[in-house]
Amino acid sequence: MDLLAHLAAYVAVVDEASFSRAADRLGIAQPLLSRRVKTLEEHFGGLLFDRSRRQVTTTEFGLSLLPYARDVLDSAQRLRQAARASWRSAVRAVGVPADCDPAALARVLRAGTEHGTTVAVRELPPEERVTGLADGSLAYALVRGEPENAGLRAPLGLASAPPPRTESAPVAGRPVHLEDLRPRRGSGTSRHAVPVLTLAEDRLPGAQDRLARAAARAGLPESLFRPAASTAAALAETLAGRALLLCTEPFATRHGALWAPLYDQALHRGYDVRAARRQQGATPVPGWLAGALAASVGAVPHTRVAGTAAEDSRTRLAALG
Repeated sequence: MDLLAHLAAYVAVVDEASFSRAADRLGIAQPLLSRRVKTLEEHFGGLLFDRSRRQVTTTEFGLSLLPYARDVLDSAQRLRQAARASWRSAVRAVGVPADCDPAALARVLRAGTEHGTTVAVRELPPEERVTGLADGSLAYALVRGEPENAGLRAPLGLASAPPPRTESAPVAGRPVHLEDLRPRRGSGTSRHAVPVLTLAEDRLPGAQDRLARAAARAGLPESLFRPAASTAAALAETLAGRALLLCTEPFATRHGALWAPLYDQALHRGYDVRAARRQQGATPVPGWLAGALAASVGAVPHTRVAGTAAEDSRTRLAALG
């Protein structure tokens, strides 16, 4: 028996002196309300109402229990209010990638304050953001997904050192095909392409598999792509002209590197902003939070672009030699 629902039915009938008006007040059908009152009478072992007259009257037994019933309902209401207040004042941990824009994350914190929510940002690898939502240590998180199906897409590209650049470095702003990384014959340069460093955010099995298949189609060795020891080390090698870095445009420009987008959108990052699941179900993600988190990783809503003509890769490879 749902004691609170049954007590609410009992108190409503007392207040309204009518089963039909009490049912309207509670927004339930009258037969359901009558069953709740009858179940409560059976539970307490006595009649709460005298139904022998045209007007419903409360019995002495019912009147003797009324103060206690009201007290239980009032206590339950205060408990719900305290829970809501505690939830609003609690710190909401948000899992984000390590290469987020600090200024955008600051906007996340300020937006939380404006909406009465204290937000704490935690930089975590992709797998730990998923487990954090599952175990409740995170309230919200940016979760990686396939770029074709995710709600947000963050374009990836190659960052390189500012001028003077090596011949193998991509031209800033112009889309890069992976076969562009193959050294040209007769260029006088070494036949070894400049290595491409990957950050932890792009070392998910699915993302690595896509990159390996794309590199194989472009005739590039798998060893060309190697994991960076750390974000700082990757930036140092990139800015020194010793490597290229797979990253987003905001991350590259924030550190003074040139950036060119990858032509193959299947290699871009896909993201969804998700909330932890609780007993009542999934908590909705506030709109202000979703937009601010998307901006922090340079992501935009995913829209399919129709009519993009595919280039003849054999022609391009022949031109490159």
